[in-house]
Amino acid sequence: MHLQNIIPKNGPALKEVEKYINKYTNEIIVIKCGGSVLLDPNLFNKFIEDIAVINKLGLNTVVVHGGGKNIKKKLDEKNIKSEFIDGLRITDSETIKIVEEALTEINSEIIKKLILNKCKAQPITVKKNNIITTQPEKKELFFVGNPKNIEKKNLLEIIKKKEVPVVVPMGIGEDNEVYNINADVAAGAIAKKLNSRRLLLMTDVEGVLDKNKKLVTEINSDFAKKMLEDKTISGGMIPKINTCIDAVNHGVTGVVIVDGRKPHSILFELFSDKGAGTLIRK
Repeated sequence: MHLQNIIPKNGPALKEVEKYINKYTNEIIVIKCGGSVLLDPNLFNKFIEDIAVINKLGLNTVVVHGGGKNIKKKLDEKNIKSEFIDGLRITDSETIKIVEEALTEINSEIIKKLILNKCKAQPITVKKNNIITTQPEKKELFFVGNPKNIEKKNLLEIIKKKEVPVVVPMGIGEDNEVYNINADVAAGAIAKKLNSRRLLLMTDVEGVLDKNKKLVTEINSDFAKKMLEDKTISGGMIPKINTCIDAVNHGVTGVVIVDGRKPHSILFELFSDKGAGTLIRK
C-alpha cells in the first residue's frame, strides 16, 4: 500500500500515519458529522475524501450524520416554526415527515459522493436497514426519541464487506412510529454497542474550551462532569459532552470533539500526534 497515493498532500505526515494505522486495524471508528461540514461544499468534499481515505487504508468506519440546517431550511419553506427544549427540536407529526425527508436527502448525497471517491457505502435509514429502536424522550417533544437498542448485526455485515454504513439518526418506536434522535446521541449509542475504539463528533467549534476560552486538548470524564457542573460547558455542547461521558464509561476507548471547520480534521485527529480537538477518556 503506497501511503503517498492515499493520504492527501495537505493531510498528516506519512511517518505519523504509519505509526497510527496499526492502532486502528480491526477496530471500529464511529464518526458523526453535522454543522458546517454538511453546508460548506469545500468542507463536505474534504470530509468525504477523509472517509474514503480511511476506507482505502483498510480501516472500519461508521458515519452518522445530522442535518439541522437542511431541516430548518425545509421547515422555513413551509413556514413551520422550530421550537427547542434543551437543544432538542419539538417534532410533531408534520415536522417528523420533513425531518425524515431532509435527513434522507443528506444521506443519499453522502453515499453518492463516497461512491464517486471509490468507497462503497450503504444507507441505514428507517425505511432501509433500520437498526435503531427508540423510546420517547419527553411528551412535550412528541416524536423525539432516545436509542433503546441498536441492532448491530446489519452494521457488522456491511463493515465486513469493507463498506461504510451511513446512518440517519432516526429510529422506530414500540408504537411503530418514526422518531428523530439527536445525531450525537445516536452516534454515541452506536459507538457503545460496537465497542468502538474512537467516536469522533464533528462540530463548528475548536473543541472544549476552558474558562479563558482556551482549547483543552484532553480531559477525563470526571473533569468533564465538573465543567458541566460549573457551567464552563453550556448550550449545544451539553448533549455532546454527556454523550462523550456516557460513551467512555461504556466501552468506547476515546471520544473526540473535532473541529470540522478545519480541512482534513478527521485525518489529523486519527493519524497525527497533535490531533484536532478535545480527546475525552475515561
